[in-house]
Amino acid sequence: MAGQRTAEGGGGREFQRIADELRGRIGNAYPLRSFLPSQRALAEELGVSRDTVQRALRELANEGWIKSYRGSGSRVIKTQRIQSSAAKATRWRGEVTLAPFISEAFEQPEVTLDVYTLTSESLDAHIRLQAERIRGGFISPQRITLRMLLPDPALPLPYPRVQNDPDDTRLRERLRTITESHTTSLLGALRDLQTEGLVPSVDVWIKHAPLTPTFKLYLFNAVEVLHGMYEIIERPLELERGEVVTALDVLGLGATLTHHVKTGKPTAPGSVFVDSMQQWFDSVWKLLSE
Repeated sequence: MAGQRTAEGGGGREFQRIADELRGRIGNAYPLRSFLPSQRALAEELGVSRDTVQRALRELANEGWIKSYRGSGSRVIKTQRIQSSAAKATRWRGEVTLAPFISEAFEQPEVTLDVYTLTSESLDAHIRLQAERIRGGFISPQRITLRMLLPDPALPLPYPRVQNDPDDTRLRERLRTITESHTTSLLGALRDLQTEGLVPSVDVWIKHAPLTPTFKLYLFNAVEVLHGMYEIIERPLELERGEVVTALDVLGLGATLTHHVKTGKPTAPGSVFVDSMQQWFDSVWKLLSE
């Protein structure tokens, strides 16, 4: 097939790229309870072999996103869940995901995002989607400011790791590779917007803190927060050459997020939570991170 690559050679991590792409579509292009396109259709669309697609689908199934049915394909059984007491959440129909929050932030003339996370995987997919909306002329922010806090790469994180073998460093190296790949991707997407003259001002800072993330945090324009705890899970994880190990990992993309909004009343619970998270982020950014 023209343009098709296999999972070997230069595409040794190709199935991870395909898994990332499909994760980004779940909840948006592929809503809850919908079926993914066939393996053949995905292979043709994404320019990879069916073996690569199959490995990516096994990865998503192991993470609990999809369930495969013989003769019927793969069905979405989980999406990002967001719990909100704010009235604005009722504007969206169906399953509420991270996507509309990112989209609304980028529809403002000035976009300010402060993010604390284990990896940049979730954010990368959403940033690239907004970059395409900007290129298509659907939105036109004038200034984008992103500050992202990630764990120090030298920090011996307790997860992900091979169960019962804490000295096996392969999953930590895998995490580092995934983080670097997505960080490079989102940096490039944002900087290209300024280089191409589509957004007049783009400021991006990424710092590392000597902390093990136990939660993920998104601060939107200093008035909204999405906050979610990382749940420790046990799951099979496929490494290079098809080796499968039992891993202690965390729910990241699938973690439930809570939504909080700052109102005109400083003592309101939402206002207090947003202010406290902003103060926490600023303190770590200024005093602990490099």
